[in-house]
Amino acid sequence: MSPSRAQRIETALAAAFAPTTLEVIDESHLHAGHAGAAPGGETHYAVKIRSEALAGLTRLNRHRAVNETLKAEFAAGLHALHIDAA
Repeated sequence: MSPSRAQRIETALAAAFAPTTLEVIDESHLHAGHAGAAPGGETHYAVKIRSEALAGLTRLNRHRAVNETLKAEFAAGLHALHIDAA
């Protein structure tokens, strides 16, 4: 069985940032019928991450770093990501 998108997101962020806190929440059900939503879900996520690797960056650069790390997921159908990073 292949890992879910949430598991892949968690694995990628953990490897890139060695976070002290990491939460990945599938919010796809909240976006049913909206742009980018798919019948099987796994399109809209929220991420809360705390990492020393992100601490010295501006908010914009923290978001860029997370988005860059998840570039493959966006290419594979991830539509939206709410990021709470510090």
